[in-house]
Amino acid sequence: MSADRQVAGIGFGLLAYGMWGFFPLFFRQLSHVSPMDVLSNRAAWAFLFVGALLTLRRQWGKVATVFRTWRHLAMLAIAALLIGTNWLVFLWAVANQRVVASSLGYFLTPLVSVLLALLVLKERLNRLEWISVALALIAMANEIVALGSLPWVSLVLAGTFGTYGLVRKKLPVDSISGLWLETLAMLPVCALYALWQADNGHAVFTGHDLTTALLLACAGALTALPLMAFAAATQRLDLASVGMLMYINPTLQFFTAIWIFGEPMQSERLVSFALIWLGLLVFSWSAWKKYRQAA
Repeated sequence: MSADRQVAGIGFGLLAYGMWGFFPLFFRQLSHVSPMDVLSNRAAWAFLFVGALLTLRRQWGKVATVFRTWRHLAMLAIAALLIGTNWLVFLWAVANQRVVASSLGYFLTPLVSVLLALLVLKERLNRLEWISVALALIAMANEIVALGSLPWVSLVLAGTFGTYGLVRKKLPVDSISGLWLETLAMLPVCALYALWQADNGHAVFTGHDLTTALLLACAGALTALPLMAFAAATQRLDLASVGMLMYINPTLQFFTAIWIFGEPMQSERLVSFALIWLGLLVFSWSAWKKYRQAA
């Protein structure tokens, strides 16, 4: 792995996880809209936004190439199912004051990524990376003890996003084309949901006040940008590195939940955060050593 490629991958990862970390602040403004309505609008507006990018960059030929390979289309459909489920559960958590639970789920995601890297991709971890993973495992064990149980929100978010990262890493499809095809795969489900709601007298895509309509439209771009950055990161970094960088997202979400939304926090979680940040420090030192060796 070249030093420049690794630095670019870390940059894309920081951009993606930083934007995701502030998502609760944005989507809390849409808490009066049902999570499935928000998901449908996110998918539709992201589809249009990414389509415009493909047009501006004249990259429709890459999309046409993907359509010639059924295996790639099938994997993109699986990726769409995974990320769509992740979006929906996250939106439900934000709307129902469960951002701490979603933060826990995204703290678990790196462990899922590392597990998949070891079992599926046969990647190897060095000694420092094993130490950072062990510290994260201890932190998560402490979280489970503090909460008394592992919430389903956390499990679904960790499982779907960790597996999504694996699928996208194994797909030889660029980030923009892949995202457009993923949102395309979501649209039939969203359209069926909108028709079902229309029969019940509820409009999914129309009938919103101006502020809500603008927020829903912006959600498309905000959905697309970090996903494109994440896909670019997965193409440049090993899956374990992608997973460990994920700590940025739940840390921002956790502090948002506690300091801004006022969600309750047990004192035991301070221990978890100390362990997690120590693990991140150890991993960062390992990544820096890899960069210096590559340079």
